[in-house]
Amino acid sequence: MDIRVKALFVHLLTATGAVLSMLALLAAAEGKWGMMFLWLVVAFFVDGIDGPLARRYDVKKNFPVYDGVLMDLIVDYLTYVFIPAFALFKSGLLPGWTGWLAIIAITYASVVYFSDTRMKMTDNSFQGFPGAWNMLVLVLFALKPHPTTILVIVVALAIAMFLPLKFIHPVRTQRWRAISLPMALAWTFFAGWAAWVDFDPASWAHWGLVVTSVYLLLVGITQQFIPERR
Repeated sequence: MDIRVKALFVHLLTATGAVLSMLALLAAAEGKWGMMFLWLVVAFFVDGIDGPLARRYDVKKNFPVYDGVLMDLIVDYLTYVFIPAFALFKSGLLPGWTGWLAIIAITYASVVYFSDTRMKMTDNSFQGFPGAWNMLVLVLFALKPHPTTILVIVVALAIAMFLPLKFIHPVRTQRWRAISLPMALAWTFFAGWAAWVDFDPASWAHWGLVVTSVYLLLVGITQQFIPERR
């Protein structure tokens, strides 16, 4: 197959995220939270593989008609930010004014962060929390902590988007990737499992989500305090 055709197919794969986000939104509108997160987990998986494919087939060179970076950002805002914020608000996990504060903080901070030209570090990690609200909200649905705890976490991470803190990209950050990539794959598995059983509190998937989420959240900050051996 011609490499230009392969590059086009990578763009088309990225674009499926828009369809997946619509399916997730339709499920959310009906309060089918498990189904909504299943679609978002599929979108998360697609987002994890389209980048390596884009680099492998050099889409900027072989099919520059479409801007893959822009397309990816549009899809990411829908699947990582907008729909999870909608779900958090409509689920009742945050009652009254706390829900309004959370969705305003999430959507406003994220659109500013996504347009920040400094968001990527030299090792392909993110500077500041990278707006992975889909991951956070899924864990919140699974654990259902107290509303005050949820609000504190949301506000803290919204602020962390603009702090000089490192958050890894589990595929592109090379340091400790032998651990980080399996952790990200494990998170995807546990997330899909938790959504499939509609967040049954007896599910062991919740413990897997906690362990993998804590690792993915803190590993980049940990790397900032541990000098890399040359």
